[in-house]
Amino acid sequence: MILMKKKLLGYYDYTVILTYCGMLCAFCGILRIINEDYWDAVLCLLLSGVCDMFDGAVAATKMRMDNEKKFGIQIDSLSDLISFGVLPGIFVYMISGKNIFAGLTAALFVLCALIRLAYFNVQEEERQKKTGERRKSYLGVPVTTIALFLPGIYLLYDHRIFRNTICFSVLLALMGTGYLLPVEIKKPGLLGKAGIVLLGIFEVMGMLIFMGWDAV
Repeated sequence: MILMKKKLLGYYDYTVILTYCGMLCAFCGILRIINEDYWDAVLCLLLSGVCDMFDGAVAATKMRMDNEKKFGIQIDSLSDLISFGVLPGIFVYMISGKNIFAGLTAALFVLCALIRLAYFNVQEEERQKKTGERRKSYLGVPVTTIALFLPGIYLLYDHRIFRNTICFSVLLALMGTGYLLPVEIKKPGLLGKAGIVLLGIFEVMGMLIFMGWDAV
């Protein structure tokens, strides 16, 4: 006989709220892409990036059981795959007119993100068994980087600086390659994170200035 527990599966304390919010923002962005509201989708991508930037810091404020830590690793990467893999892939495919080349590039990009995140999960679990210190560097370009580059490229494209949608496929090809290269990248500190946030704000302000407030 199977005993049913009253509580839902999963963990729902405050340490995972930002991760859940980031995924929901990304899903909303995918819906906006389907409606060809690309600026709204870019904004959702930026919001997902902000959520991902601070979810680790929030999680570190609470003493967690081993299962909670493992769940946090898995749920963060699953959320990242949707936010920084699937969303950008669909974005590029749709804005490129659903052509085969863009579709293939997007598919390979998502695959690279999947491999990068799965590898990170394996390495992170092994690292946490050996030390309780916070991670100081990444191996390979973090998938969240696309949350800064894609909005910038879209801004340049929509302002007619880039006149061909091939720029989006090139971006995905470069980013996908970066995900798999064994290059050690130092994790940004407080100042680095502040700089990333400011860059995101500048991208939003640039969109408003060049396109007008009616863009949003």
